Amino acid sequence: MAEGCPDGAPHRVRAKLQVKLEGGAVRCLACPRKCLIPEGRYGLCRSKVNVRGVLCEVNYGMISSVALDPIEKKPLFHFMPGSRTYSIGTVGCNLFCDHCQNWIISQSDPEKFPDLTYLPPEEAVREAISYGAQSIAFTYNEPTIVSMEWVVETAELAKIEGLATISVTNGYWSEEARDRLIPIIDAANVDVKAFTDEFYRKVAKVPFLKPILDTVIELKRAGKHVELTYLIIPGYNDREDEIRSFSRWVAEEVSDDTPVHFSRFFPHYKMKHLPPTPIQTMKRALSIAKEEGLKYVYSGNVPGDPGENTYCPKCGTLLIRRYGFYVERCNLTDSRCPECGEVIPIVGRCSKSGFF
Repeated sequence: MAEGCPDGAPHRVRAKLQVKLEGGAVRCLACPRKCLIPEGRYGLCRSKVNVRGVLCEVNYGMISSVALDPIEKKPLFHFMPGSRTYSIGTVGCNLFCDHCQNWIISQSDPEKFPDLTYLPPEEAVREAISYGAQSIAFTYNEPTIVSMEWVVETAELAKIEGLATISVTNGYWSEEARDRLIPIIDAANVDVKAFTDEFYRKVAKVPFLKPILDTVIELKRAGKHVELTYLIIPGYNDREDEIRSFSRWVAEEVSDDTPVHFSRFFPHYKMKHLPPTPIQTMKRALSIAKEEGLKYVYSGNVPGDPGENTYCPKCGTLLIRRYGFYVERCNLTDSRCPECGEVIPIVGRCSKSGFF
């Protein structure tokens, strides 16, 4: 149970990941920024505040978004395909991406955002079960960092009740955050926004890519299900050599059967002046990834494209046919290709979406 903040303010709780310093200051350990926060001041993400020398999380249980989503929307294509996940978002993020599609909630002040709903952990789990969800997803902004205390409690209760737990994340976690979050997460889609420090400095406003890659590796090392998303932004991260380097890193450092989603960019937030990603660029990215040895690469935000489907990497048989976020057909036999017997890394049973 989260401890209250010294000021007794509602929806403020003590943050576990902190170090007290001289003069009443504290250092937040939630993400690699490691913000040094004087008394009475907030961290850069605005979700942590120093109250009388104690770091507190300001948005405990305050929810901006709830939806019963197809799990493919996260996107997760190899984890309980065809199932529904109870998706929850809060307010705030530890990155400040110019292209964020959820900028209204990710870039707002958690304590000033209107129309939030209080959702205790036990109620979140009850609702997920009542709606027939097989999992809970922490998504839409970056709940794992800005709402960590609530996420940990909710995930622990969810696992007790037999629900899977999912993090849709930017991966910008500290070592301390990884130690705390990885044990309570079953699956993650990590958004690798580019494969250069320059992009992260210019677009996401953090200095280095490495912490994101470390999070991916540690999740995989811990035996968690990991899928990756790479949003292709024209003129920013769409060079063939960058896509090739990223794909090679996944194949060599994570695994060649890690599902990778190359997603089509559409103009958002501070990048409304850019065009959508050309379809030819999307197709080329998938080709490059396969050339580098990746077995399961997908195109996102291109409904009806064959790149949404899962094919056997050995014989090419169509195994899962999708349209957008929905599974139209499952063609697996005990997680194997029915034609050649190749084992396909799918967690859980594939089921056709209820829409069809």
